[in-house]
Amino acid sequence: MRKTVASLAALAPLLLCICVPQAHAVSKEIIQLQTQVQQLQDALTALQTNQAQQFGILQHVVQQISDNVNQMSSTLTTLQRQVQAQDESGNGQVTQLSTQMQGINDSIDELRSRIDKLNTQMQGIQSQLQTISAAQQPAQPAGQPGQPGTQGAQPEGQPGATDQNGQPTAPATPPQPQAPPVKQLYQSAMSDYNAARYDLASSEFANVIQSYPQDDLAGNAQFYLGEIAYRQGKYSDAIKNYDLVLQQFPGNAKAPAAELRKGEAELAVNERESGIRDLRALIARYPQTPEAAQARSRLNGMGVRIYPKPSAYHE
Repeated sequence: MRKTVASLAALAPLLLCICVPQAHAVSKEIIQLQTQVQQLQDALTALQTNQAQQFGILQHVVQQISDNVNQMSSTLTTLQRQVQAQDESGNGQVTQLSTQMQGINDSIDELRSRIDKLNTQMQGIQSQLQTISAAQQPAQPAGQPGQPGTQGAQPEGQPGATDQNGQPTAPATPPQPQAPPVKQLYQSAMSDYNAARYDLASSEFANVIQSYPQDDLAGNAQFYLGEIAYRQGKYSDAIKNYDLVLQQFPGNAKAPAAELRKGEAELAVNERESGIRDLRALIARYPQTPEAAQARSRLNGMGVRIYPKPSAYHE
């Protein structure tokens, strides 16, 4: 027994020497780990600063593109006024030129939609940067009210959940899926429309109207539903869609075009009186628009008076 105690006493200094270096090694590793974490945080901060600078430059470029599109639109408006003046002087090529202008207008709409989509993507990037920045902040300890780890009553709507009186609560209604942003929906529909994917474009335009009925783009979407039907030779459907634009979106920028196309669709199905009436209504409601100039040209080509005689009710 004495020999055993003596042996342990002799080993004690040796064990102490072994443990002290190990403890020192662990402490050194912790310091190194902390240093590496700090270096990573510094690198992340520098990366965020660089991304913020690039994001600002990108926003400036997008704004310049938007300004250029607005200048194009202004130039096109001036050109349309010149076309109207030529129409009044009897130039027979005004109809073809006006059709080309409508195509330019469609292209400008698509370009604006793409710019809006780019803005949406930029906002998503900015949101991600903010999320990363917030993740660096110290989290609240578990057990605080409203945080994970809180002990007590189960959340309402979960199986077995009860209220303050111990009564079971009704299951929570699952959240309904939200529609994509209106500009994203519209841009996708315009892309499919310009690519002649009319069935897909029709579905997407209908989604714009259903999900965002009060948005200005809903009126545009209704107009292009009419355009799709017109191009497919479904003139009755086209007339209905153009009529919806005039009834539900009278202040929309596409209203004059809808009035013109409705009249043309009526003439295409031999509804002569209705077509003439709508072309005259277009001239009366929007006299200074390029669509009114096309209506005058169409009536002149048919040998019909632009303004009916005061005593006449029919042509």
